[in-house]
Amino acid sequence: MKSTFVRNDDLSLDMPLDSDVFRVPPGYNAPQQVHITQGDYEANSVIVFWVTPDEPGSRTMIYWAENSELKNRVDGLVVKYKYFNYTSGYIHHCTIKDLEFDTKYYYQVGTGKASRRFWFITPPKSGPDVPYTFGLIGDLGQTHDSNQTLTHYEFNPIKGQTILFVGDLSYADDYPFHDNVRWDTWGRFIERNAVYQPWIWTAGNHELDFAPQFANAVVG
Repeated sequence: MKSTFVRNDDLSLDMPLDSDVFRVPPGYNAPQQVHITQGDYEANSVIVFWVTPDEPGSRTMIYWAENSELKNRVDGLVVKYKYFNYTSGYIHHCTIKDLEFDTKYYYQVGTGKASRRFWFITPPKSGPDVPYTFGLIGDLGQTHDSNQTLTHYEFNPIKGQTILFVGDLSYADDYPFHDNVRWDTWGRFIERNAVYQPWIWTAGNHELDFAPQFANAVVG
Protein backbone atom coordinates (compact mmCIF):
# COMPACT_ATOMS: atom_id res chain seq x y z
CA MET A 1 0.00 0.00 0.00
CA LYS A 2 1.51 3.32 -0.99
CA SER A 3 1.01 6.87 0.20
CA THR A 4 -0.55 9.63 -1.91
CA PHE A 5 2.07 12.08 -0.64
CA VAL A 6 4.17 13.68 -3.40
CA ARG A 7 7.15 15.87 -2.61
CA ASN A 8 7.61 19.21 -4.33
CA ASP A 9 9.36 18.89 -7.71
CA ASP A 10 11.21 22.19 -7.24
CA LEU A 11 14.75 21.84 -5.90
CA SER A 12 14.94 22.90 -2.26
CA LEU A 13 18.00 24.25 -0.49
CA ASP A 14 19.56 22.39 2.41
CA MET A 15 18.40 23.54 5.80
CA PRO A 16 20.97 25.82 7.49
CA LEU A 17 23.45 24.30 9.92
CA ASP A 18 21.75 25.99 12.89
CA SER A 19 18.34 24.46 12.13
CA ASP A 20 16.58 22.93 15.12
CA VAL A 21 16.46 19.51 13.41
CA PHE A 22 20.28 19.46 13.51
CA ARG A 23 20.47 20.42 17.18
CA VAL A 24 23.31 18.82 19.16
CA PRO A 25 22.02 17.06 22.31
CA PRO A 26 22.91 18.77 25.60
CA GLY A 27 25.74 17.64 27.85
CA TYR A 28 29.46 17.23 27.38
CA ASN A 29 30.28 14.53 24.82
CA ALA A 30 26.62 13.49 24.66
CA PRO A 31 25.93 10.69 22.16
CA GLN A 32 24.44 11.97 18.91
CA GLN A 33 23.37 10.58 15.54
CA VAL A 34 21.99 7.53 17.35
CA HIS A 35 20.37 4.99 15.03
CA ILE A 36 19.67 1.29 14.79
CA THR A 37 19.60 -1.32 12.06
CA GLN A 38 18.71 -4.98 11.89
CA GLY A 39 21.57 -7.17 13.07
CA ASP A 40 20.87 -10.52 11.41
CA TYR A 41 18.58 -12.36 9.01
CA GLU A 42 16.39 -13.75 11.80
CA ALA A 43 15.58 -10.22 13.06
CA ASN A 44 16.37 -10.97 16.69
CA SER A 45 19.55 -8.91 16.68
CA VAL A 46 19.97 -5.13 16.50
CA ILE A 47 23.04 -2.98 15.83
CA VAL A 48 23.13 0.39 17.61
CA PHE A 49 25.30 3.25 16.34
CA TRP A 50 26.16 6.58 17.92
CA VAL A 51 28.82 9.29 17.75
CA THR A 52 30.58 11.07 20.60
CA PRO A 53 32.12 14.35 19.41
CA ASP A 54 34.86 15.16 21.92
CA GLU A 55 36.37 11.90 23.16
CA PRO A 56 35.60 8.19 22.88
CA GLY A 57 33.74 8.02 26.18
CA SER A 58 32.12 4.76 27.21
CA ARG A 59 31.76 2.05 24.58
CA THR A 60 29.32 0.14 26.79
CA MET A 61 25.60 0.12 26.09
CA ILE A 62 22.91 -0.96 28.57
CA TYR A 63 19.68 -2.59 27.41
CA TRP A 64 16.73 -4.38 28.97
CA ALA A 65 13.32 -5.79 28.06
CA GLU A 66 10.30 -3.71 29.01
CA ASN A 67 8.99 -6.09 31.67
CA SER A 68 12.35 -7.19 33.02
CA GLU A 69 14.43 -5.85 35.88
CA LEU A 70 17.56 -7.47 34.43
CA LYS A 71 19.81 -4.93 32.72
CA ASN A 72 22.34 -6.25 30.23
CA ARG A 73 25.60 -4.67 29.10
CA VAL A 74 27.36 -5.01 25.79
CA ASP A 75 30.64 -3.47 24.66
CA GLY A 76 31.03 -2.17 21.13
CA LEU A 77 33.72 -0.91 18.80
CA VAL A 78 34.86 2.69 18.37
CA VAL A 79 36.40 4.08 15.19
CA LYS A 80 37.07 7.46 13.63
CA TYR A 81 38.23 8.62 10.22
CA LYS A 82 39.64 11.55 8.25
CA TYR A 83 38.47 12.67 4.83
CA PHE A 84 40.13 15.65 3.11
CA ASN A 85 39.93 18.44 5.74
CA TYR A 86 37.35 16.68 7.92
CA THR A 87 37.94 14.58 11.05
CA SER A 88 35.03 12.58 12.38
CA GLY A 89 33.86 12.15 15.93
CA TYR A 90 34.15 8.79 17.65
CA ILE A 91 31.80 6.35 15.94
CA HIS A 92 30.45 3.59 18.18
CA HIS A 93 28.58 0.46 17.18
CA CYS A 94 27.23 -2.28 19.45
CA THR A 95 25.45 -5.48 18.45
CA ILE A 96 22.71 -6.89 20.67
CA LYS A 97 22.05 -10.58 20.03
CA ASP A 98 19.48 -13.22 20.99
CA LEU A 99 16.62 -10.80 21.54
CA GLU A 100 13.07 -12.04 22.08
CA PHE A 101 10.69 -11.56 19.16
CA ASP A 102 7.88 -8.99 19.32
CA THR A 103 9.29 -7.41 22.48
CA LYS A 104 9.93 -3.81 23.50
CA TYR A 105 13.48 -3.10 24.62
CA TYR A 106 15.00 0.00 26.16
CA TYR A 107 18.62 0.93 25.58
CA GLN A 108 20.94 3.57 27.01
CA VAL A 109 24.13 5.06 25.59
CA GLY A 110 26.52 7.53 27.15
CA THR A 111 27.21 8.12 30.82
CA GLY A 112 26.15 10.46 33.60
CA LYS A 113 24.09 13.52 32.76
CA ALA A 114 24.90 13.10 29.07
CA SER A 115 23.42 9.58 28.84
CA ARG A 116 20.47 9.07 26.50
CA ARG A 117 17.73 6.43 26.61
CA PHE A 118 15.60 5.12 23.74
CA TRP A 119 13.55 2.04 22.84
CA PHE A 120 12.70 -0.26 19.95
CA ILE A 121 10.34 -3.17 19.32
CA THR A 122 11.66 -6.36 17.76
CA PRO A 123 9.69 -7.90 14.87
CA PRO A 124 7.49 -10.95 15.37
CA LYS A 125 8.97 -14.30 14.42
CA SER A 126 8.74 -14.52 10.65
CA GLY A 127 6.24 -16.78 8.93
CA PRO A 128 4.10 -16.92 5.79
CA ASP A 129 1.10 -15.24 7.43
CA VAL A 130 2.85 -12.84 9.82
CA PRO A 131 2.11 -9.18 8.95
CA TYR A 132 4.89 -6.61 9.07
CA THR A 133 4.93 -3.10 7.64
CA PHE A 134 7.97 -1.54 5.96
CA GLY A 135 8.38 2.12 5.14
CA LEU A 136 10.21 2.96 1.92
CA ILE A 137 12.32 6.12 1.61
CA GLY A 138 15.02 7.19 -0.82
CA ASP A 139 16.76 10.38 -1.96
CA LEU A 140 16.02 12.02 1.37
CA GLY A 141 18.72 14.66 1.72
CA GLN A 142 18.40 17.41 4.33
CA THR A 143 16.31 20.14 2.73
CA HIS A 144 13.06 21.63 3.98
CA ASP A 145 11.30 19.13 1.71
CA SER A 146 13.30 16.34 3.37
CA ASN A 147 11.91 17.43 6.71
CA GLN A 148 8.40 17.37 5.28
CA THR A 149 8.96 13.87 3.89
CA LEU A 150 10.20 12.46 7.20
CA THR A 151 7.40 14.16 9.12
CA HIS A 152 4.85 12.69 6.72
CA TYR A 153 6.24 9.21 7.33
CA GLU A 154 6.20 9.68 11.10
CA PHE A 155 2.55 10.80 11.15
CA ASN A 156 1.25 8.35 8.54
CA PRO A 157 -1.64 6.39 10.12
CA ILE A 158 -0.25 3.21 8.50
CA LYS A 159 2.67 2.92 10.87
CA GLY A 160 5.87 1.54 9.40
CA GLN A 161 7.89 -0.74 11.67
CA THR A 162 11.17 -0.68 9.74
CA ILE A 163 12.46 1.61 6.99
CA LEU A 164 13.99 0.26 3.80
CA PHE A 165 16.19 3.11 2.57
CA VAL A 166 16.90 2.77 -1.13
CA GLY A 167 19.94 5.03 -1.44
CA ASP A 168 21.04 8.68 -1.69
CA LEU A 169 21.14 9.66 1.96
CA SER A 170 22.71 12.99 2.95
CA TYR A 171 23.74 14.53 -0.41
CA ALA A 172 26.94 15.69 1.31
CA ASP A 173 28.67 15.10 -2.03
CA ASP A 174 26.98 18.24 -3.36
CA TYR A 175 29.50 20.25 -1.30
CA PRO A 176 33.20 20.93 -1.91
CA PHE A 177 35.30 18.03 -0.60
CA HIS A 178 32.03 16.16 -0.04
CA ASP A 179 31.68 18.08 3.22
CA ASN A 180 31.30 15.38 5.85
CA VAL A 181 29.88 17.89 8.33
CA ARG A 182 26.72 17.34 6.28
CA TRP A 183 26.84 13.68 7.21
CA ASP A 184 26.82 14.74 10.86
CA THR A 185 23.83 17.06 10.38
CA TRP A 186 21.99 14.34 8.47
CA GLY A 187 22.67 11.82 11.23
CA ARG A 188 21.17 14.18 13.80
CA PHE A 189 18.25 14.91 11.46
CA ILE A 190 17.11 11.29 11.07
CA GLU A 191 17.84 10.37 14.68
CA ARG A 192 14.31 11.29 15.73
CA ASN A 193 13.02 8.20 13.90
CA ALA A 194 16.06 5.96 13.44
CA VAL A 195 16.55 5.51 17.21
CA TYR A 196 13.17 3.79 17.48
CA GLN A 197 13.01 1.55 14.42
CA PRO A 198 15.63 -0.08 12.21
CA TRP A 199 16.69 1.64 9.02
CA ILE A 200 18.04 -0.88 6.51
CA TRP A 201 20.29 0.78 3.96
CA THR A 202 21.42 0.45 0.39
CA ALA A 203 23.98 2.80 -1.17
CA GLY A 204 23.07 5.11 -4.03
CA ASN A 205 25.22 7.07 -6.43
CA HIS A 206 25.49 9.93 -3.90
CA GLU A 207 27.26 7.57 -1.49
CA LEU A 208 30.13 7.03 -3.92
CA ASP A 209 33.10 9.17 -2.87
CA PHE A 210 36.43 9.55 -4.60
CA ALA A 211 39.32 8.76 -2.27
CA PRO A 212 42.44 10.26 -3.88
CA GLN A 213 44.78 8.35 -1.59
CA PHE A 214 43.38 5.13 -3.01
CA ALA A 215 42.83 6.47 -6.54
CA ASN A 216 39.39 4.91 -6.74
CA ALA A 217 35.81 5.27 -5.67
CA VAL A 218 34.63 4.17 -2.22
CA VAL A 219 31.19 3.92 -0.65
CA GLY A 220 30.77 6.78 1.83
